[in-house]
Amino acid sequence: MESQVRGGTRWKRFAVVMVPSVAATAAVGVALAQGALAASFSVSGQEFKVTADELVGTGFAQYGAVDTGYSMDSKSDAPNQAHAVAVSAFQDATITNLCQSVVTPNLPLVGTITLTLNAGGEKGKPVTAHNIYIDVNDLDADAEFTNIDIGVAAKDAKKGPGIHEGDKANGNGFAQQADKAVLTGVSQHAWATTAGTFKLSGLKMRLSSGSNECQVAKH
Repeated sequence: MESQVRGGTRWKRFAVVMVPSVAATAAVGVALAQGALAASFSVSGQEFKVTADELVGTGFAQYGAVDTGYSMDSKSDAPNQAHAVAVSAFQDATITNLCQSVVTPNLPLVGTITLTLNAGGEKGKPVTAHNIYIDVNDLDADAEFTNIDIGVAAKDAKKGPGIHEGDKANGNGFAQQADKAVLTGVSQHAWATTAGTFKLSGLKMRLSSGSNECQVAKH
């Protein structure tokens, strides 16, 4: 199949993403430490950052929705603020050199703490995922799509896994889909994720003092 790149250029700051939140590790720590999670799970409620050298995904679709959660940039402590998001869904994805981080500020006695997860950095052993949905509010990356359809209704986007059950989404709203998406130099913030199967090769998790978000690797 021939790759299609809109306007002959690669897209920058395109709201397409990948990978579940580092916060998931707290809820399913044992399974993740063993390298695989073969069950559905969901994480939401706080913004988190993800970077990766490369994401290769097949069966891609994207549509708009609304999430609720606590924003790090908000002046309010209200936990149920509404946030517009772009839901990116992949039937299957592989991610190279994944880093995920979530910053929790102003904890009593210890101050600001960052939880960081790294996986898929070993050559030939990327992170893999099946049926993942990621609710994103910004992304920086180079992106290339194969057989992309732009402007379809969300309910008619059949190349991906479909609208996730429970999403606050308009089925007749704008969506797009593609047979394949390749993103490089990925840096993004997301609000929530749901995945069917998620395998983390070479998982490393750590806590550190201060705000130490993941950064895109320089080559």
